[in-house]
Amino acid sequence: MMLSNSSKYALKAVLYLALHTDEYNKMMVKDISERINVPKAYIAKLLQELSKRKIISSTKGPKGGFYLNPSNRNETIIQIIEVIDGKKKMESCLLGLEDCNEEKPCPIHRLISPSRSKMIALLESKTINDLATDLELNKAFLPV
Repeated sequence: MMLSNSSKYALKAVLYLALHTDEYNKMMVKDISERINVPKAYIAKLLQELSKRKIISSTKGPKGGFYLNPSNRNETIIQIIEVIDGKKKMESCLLGLEDCNEEKPCPIHRLISPSRSKMIALLESKTINDLATDLELNKAFLPV
């Protein structure tokens, strides 16, 4: 299982928002785009989808922008990936075979399946806040 570029960009943007925004400090797409080095139109589309699905928050107007509220910070990492890539992407065959499954596995299916299950479980258990806290405590880094 590999994350798409879209999911990677969305995760970077959400974590950047977690570190730099709240209900009183919102951020415009242009600023997010520059900080995480993703084209403005591309990240705008991803952020709009995440906002529509209530993973992040946004407001319009002169003091508008994207931000995370306390509820958003409790969303899981898997939810971001599923909004951007869909649930099937996480379970898709690494060789790209449509019919690959437990009953009809590709050559690497059984090799990857246990690791994939563990990774999905971890992504289901970790919240945006968990990862943001690791960044704040310098247990992880996000070059921005």
